[in-house]
Amino acid sequence: MNADIIKEPQSQMIALSVLIPVYNEQDVLAILFERLYPVLDTLGRPYEILFVNDGSSDGSAALLAQQFEQRPDVTRVVSLSSNAGQHAALIAGFELAHGEFIITLDADLQNPPEEIPKLVAEMDKGFDYVGSIRASRHDKAWRYIASRLMNSLREKITNIHMTDQGCMLRAYSKDIAREIVVSNESNTFIPALAYLYAARPTEITVAHEERAAGQSKYSLFKLIQLNFDLVTSFSSVPLQLISFTGIFVSILSLLFVCYLAYRRIFYGPEVEGVFTLFGIAIFLMGLLLFSVGMLGEYIGRINGLVRRRKRFRVASVLEAGEGVKSHKDGTKSSSKPG
Repeated sequence: MNADIIKEPQSQMIALSVLIPVYNEQDVLAILFERLYPVLDTLGRPYEILFVNDGSSDGSAALLAQQFEQRPDVTRVVSLSSNAGQHAALIAGFELAHGEFIITLDADLQNPPEEIPKLVAEMDKGFDYVGSIRASRHDKAWRYIASRLMNSLREKITNIHMTDQGCMLRAYSKDIAREIVVSNESNTFIPALAYLYAARPTEITVAHEERAAGQSKYSLFKLIQLNFDLVTSFSSVPLQLISFTGIFVSILSLLFVCYLAYRRIFYGPEVEGVFTLFGIAIFLMGLLLFSVGMLGEYIGRINGLVRRRKRFRVASVLEAGEGVKSHKDGTKSSSKPG
């Protein structure tokens, strides 16, 4: 992580930062710009919109640059050198955001920008983290079912109570965002980490719309991977289940061996039951492979922390100001007069 490039607010105090990761969203960006800026202009407080271009390979970068030219007073564009994933894009935005409140928003408009004032109102009440619950889902059926199942499993294993973990529209205080950055975890679920650090968290219900254009970047595999990150980062229950299962299977195996010994002594050698033994052996091998795989998930995350490898590299930052700003990781921020 680049925890050493966290910036202090500029001379003009920014009250609100809206952080939007962008990855191949050229089809929807124009609609996003049209709806987002008027909402924030009506709030009556200094704000910035921080777009994090996560290595887009389409025309997203050019559209973001054009929008910066039109509204350099409130627009900043952070470009990562390659596609690092949504987690890394959010961390990069947290590092560079100036606002006292930071609101995260997807670029696909499934969470309407018009809902932002609701989160701001809750933060004004003194909450340091505001989660959101989608009032009505407009996702495909498999995504809705998978999300419900994973929500239930996550809550039982990690004891983190989030009603809707898949909604991107969330608000963080500057202090919470800073704590998330300096935690330096290579794989974690940011909203869960915010719940862990927040003194006064809350949730509100927000609207949900169909994707305005383009395709979802989250496949079923990525959703499963996300929940692996969540579970292994916040709970040791899977390891404990493996231990208890191992003890239980060992006891059953010992009883079964005693039974076979009894049969051998009193009935002599028997051919019957060979396929049962094969079935039990295959079951135990499957259990062993699952256990090794789960241990590998934890060991892989330990390996990631030990390496301390940066998850992303900031290639450039478009922002109002003079000169070219250099980050401590060797990257430079190109800026233009505001």
